[in-house]
Amino acid sequence: METSRIVRIIPMEGLEEPSLPLPPRTTTYQRLAPPVRRAILRTRQWLLNEQHADGFWCAELEGDTILESEYILLLAYLGRETSETAKRCAQYIIDKQLPEGGWSMYPGGAVEISGSVKAYFALKLTGHDPSAEYMQRARQTILRHGGADAVNSFTRFYLALLGQISYDQCPAVPPEVVLLPQWFPINMYRVSAWSRTMIVTLSIMSALQPVTSIDPERGIRELFIHKPEDWPELRCPGLKGKPGLFSWDTFFRVVDKGFKFMQRRQLLPLRRRALAACEQWMTERFERSEGLGAIFPPMVWSIIALRALGYDDESTELQYCYKHLEGLIIEAETTTRLQPCKSPVWDTAIALRALADSGVRPDHPNIEQAVKWLLDNQILKPGDWSTTVKAEPGGWCFEHANDFYPDNDDTAMVIMALFSQFEPQGSDALPPEFEIRDRRRRRSPNESHERTEQLARTSAAIERAERWLVAMQNRDGGWGAFDKDNDHEFLCHVPFADHNAMIDPSSPDLAARALEALGKLGRRVGDPVVDRGVAYLRQAQEADGSWFGRWGVNYIYGTWQVIVGLRAVGIPADDSAIVAGVNWLLACQQASGAWGESCDSYEDSRLKGQGNATASQTAWAVLGLIAAGHHGHASTIRAIRWLVGEQRDDGTWEETEFTGTGFPRVFYLRYHMYPIYFPLMALAQWAKSMGAYAVEELATIPIGEAQKQKADV
Repeated sequence: METSRIVRIIPMEGLEEPSLPLPPRTTTYQRLAPPVRRAILRTRQWLLNEQHADGFWCAELEGDTILESEYILLLAYLGRETSETAKRCAQYIIDKQLPEGGWSMYPGGAVEISGSVKAYFALKLTGHDPSAEYMQRARQTILRHGGADAVNSFTRFYLALLGQISYDQCPAVPPEVVLLPQWFPINMYRVSAWSRTMIVTLSIMSALQPVTSIDPERGIRELFIHKPEDWPELRCPGLKGKPGLFSWDTFFRVVDKGFKFMQRRQLLPLRRRALAACEQWMTERFERSEGLGAIFPPMVWSIIALRALGYDDESTELQYCYKHLEGLIIEAETTTRLQPCKSPVWDTAIALRALADSGVRPDHPNIEQAVKWLLDNQILKPGDWSTTVKAEPGGWCFEHANDFYPDNDDTAMVIMALFSQFEPQGSDALPPEFEIRDRRRRRSPNESHERTEQLARTSAAIERAERWLVAMQNRDGGWGAFDKDNDHEFLCHVPFADHNAMIDPSSPDLAARALEALGKLGRRVGDPVVDRGVAYLRQAQEADGSWFGRWGVNYIYGTWQVIVGLRAVGIPADDSAIVAGVNWLLACQQASGAWGESCDSYEDSRLKGQGNATASQTAWAVLGLIAAGHHGHASTIRAIRWLVGEQRDDGTWEETEFTGTGFPRVFYLRYHMYPIYFPLMALAQWAKSMGAYAVEELATIPIGEAQKQKADV
């Protein structure tokens, strides 16, 4: 969905900051206040200018080269590997090659074998000479790292699709699983939402086994160390030790071999019915979605599945798939790249929160337009989650449209963004005895009828979302992403679980964000929902005081969010869990004043809190310290100085590191807006907490002037 952005100088009306009581100012505060104020104004202006005409924000979401490689492999299956798009994707792959010859999952990461094999194969398919230096370097590196023998299950399916190996070397994904009832220990709704969309499409592929033959000279037999039938068995990367005779690994491998045996001998009487059920399940979920699951992998597999089922390229279903897959393409000057999905709801919610923190009033036209866009995108129809949860719909998804898969993370973030419409502003502040819910229903005498209507609609949306979020709490007190109690660990032992995300259990960062949202709405310790969430977070804390981050890198992300979430529901700053979390953050601050953590910490927890300094992770740490009451701590001041000093003239920060997480140890993300709205939140919240600026200070500096100034720290 491409729309033009609003690019203009925003009028000062509606950008006032409510007066704040100013504490006695030391020389440090007096020096820092003006450059912090200017930094806030610059970033605020940049964000307002980046808003799309429809009211949302959506920055690029960057993954590694498996996206371009798999797209080329799909094009080869379709007979289009010599197209201009394929060649431009190949150039992007070459540009991302590591000096040693392979490809990594993130900048600074080690060679990743599956991505490297797919990249090499994609380059050969698009006409690159295997004798070229960069191809020889890639081939040597791949062989040193185990060759094609070591690739994961999804890569094996691509190799089988293009005739490089037999489907016997791929795990069996039987379509009959769709027919299993919900009471059965193994069924479709026991696996994670993202695995569900891939299992259904892969099961069609596994059953029908489509193959496109390619010329042998364009194949990759030179990457095979052993014959494919001698390749190692597949396992989830998080599993340790050799599987025993009476283990889930052994059980599922026996099942895998049994299905392959019966399929070869056509001893599966329910196969036709199962394929029809898979087809129906898949096509039903095309409705109200930007492709199946609105993410790249099932979008690709659904194209292969439909063609295997006999659909014509001109069919409505395949045209739908092609359209939404092409919507992920980004054209550059000499290359083409793809996004794994789009993030408008996520970006819009966080941008709104950052702008509210920075002093943009709720009745500003840009803010009202963004709020309306979010309200229009609330999902009011049941999705997959409703098979296990009986609740009124009311969540939000991550993308423009993905109505079967609203998620708890986006819903919590949107609740907080919408609630900023009701937070006290200057003279409108309410006395402490007023309940927050009363605030949501209260009308100001100065409000227009249109504003009153939008506030009423916003209040209703928040209350509906709150009920849905509470209903999605897991039995252990935490929250997962898309489903409730999706924590059956034995499913991580199936052979195709090596994407390391077969289930969707509670995670500390998600549970804490849900608590933060509920805290905004007035829920505190003593509320059973809150108490269960707090107990989960206490149990999940690491021995060193940190918390794991499932959806952001990594322990800095988790620790920031948990501190904020606990404080939001009334846990005091001197609570032992918060003190330990703060001490961990302080211990891993770098000499420059910044924080940074590499995706390597998912592979080796000894590397937690270590990595190149980044603006996003520094902002997270600062937000955690502020929530714990350490806004005046020397470490916080140093971090604020670093953020101001690293800001570019246009109000943004440079950040090439990946600080977002898709599947730990398998796929990581670079959110291009993370190093913008999170630093803005940190600077603005610090300024408020320190009383470093007030309404008259912001209002007297035109935004255009502030953009021209470079902070002097």
